Amino acid sequence: MKLSNTKRLERLHDRYMNGDLSRRTFLGLTAAAAASAGLSMPWMGRALAAVTEVRFDGWGGTVQDALDKFAFQPYTAKTGIKVVQGSFGDENEIITKIKTAKLGDFQIVHSSGVNYYIKYVNAGMTSEINEANIPNMANVLQPMIEPFRKLTPKLSAVPYDYGTTGIAYNTTVISPEEAKEKGAALLFDKKYAGKIGGYADMTTRVWYAALATGQDPNKIEDMDAIWAKVREQRDLAKKFWGSGAELMDLLSKGEIVVTDAWSGRVAALQDQGHPIGYLDPKGSYAWMEDMLVLKGSPMAECEELINFMLDPATSIAVAEGQSYPPALDPTKVKLTEKIEKLPAFDPTGTMEALTFADPLYWAENEDAWTKQWDRIAKGA
Repeated sequence: MKLSNTKRLERLHDRYMNGDLSRRTFLGLTAAAAASAGLSMPWMGRALAAVTEVRFDGWGGTVQDALDKFAFQPYTAKTGIKVVQGSFGDENEIITKIKTAKLGDFQIVHSSGVNYYIKYVNAGMTSEINEANIPNMANVLQPMIEPFRKLTPKLSAVPYDYGTTGIAYNTTVISPEEAKEKGAALLFDKKYAGKIGGYADMTTRVWYAALATGQDPNKIEDMDAIWAKVREQRDLAKKFWGSGAELMDLLSKGEIVVTDAWSGRVAALQDQGHPIGYLDPKGSYAWMEDMLVLKGSPMAECEELINFMLDPATSIAVAEGQSYPPALDPTKVKLTEKIEKLPAFDPTGTMEALTFADPLYWAENEDAWTKQWDRIAKGA
């Protein structure tokens, strides 16, 4: 059946909004088709207009401050394209917003690695990156790229940084020797009741409960023991924090003396002179983050921005500013002494010393475990 010119234009538009066509290809095809047929569609004015801004949503605080200062502002100065920013404390929060928003309202998300990548893929939110437009990907650690490529051979996200969720403790109260001796058990020590914190997140709570009960977080055999341990910590805790900014506030003011914590936020506190120690116990929760491009985004501009962010000088400046190691391969790019001293930094580039969550295992159990965690968090 022969398509009308109007229908052909509509299909081209649908493919573009679904991320199947780059903006450059879309504009070339639609301009030619419309000109030959003398047609104009309601959306054509918007689509053909030059892109003047890109939307980015991230974790706020010191992390986003570093991105803004060392990546976004220089990018805008170079290209004239503004990076409009939003922030979130829990990535599930932004996913909910994306689901109810118009296609293209959200574009790049500073996402939490393959565990969350699965969620975007399954929800049909992902685009398809043209890696040829991001040549600086050549410097990205292959062990970070591979887990994404196993899920989708054609990527819609590029790894950008990594870290660990280890144990932060106030060194005026807890000695490094005590922290090392107790490890994960420190988060459940009755001696510090009312001064314990933790991230209000199912994965972190289950992970550390597994370590405390001597189980493999990627192969848990006794969930009853896990939930009992989660309840035990809940009853000992002063508060489960919901953002990096809140974590830093609780630690810096001494309201809590021990908590699981994001390595970069602890490094930032140490740089500020606060008496905070950091320990990655055996099996500590390691994670990576990526720049994920959503369906309906202006692909060429998003790819250009990510490539700019991956430029070694830019990526290194951001890493030093946010206190998380970059995704750059240290065997290919000379990193600074400050980065090499960051918690979680892997000088080998193999990532073999870090323990990451098995994305398929955790995705399989996430719904049931999240419901149970939500009940416990509310007092059940």
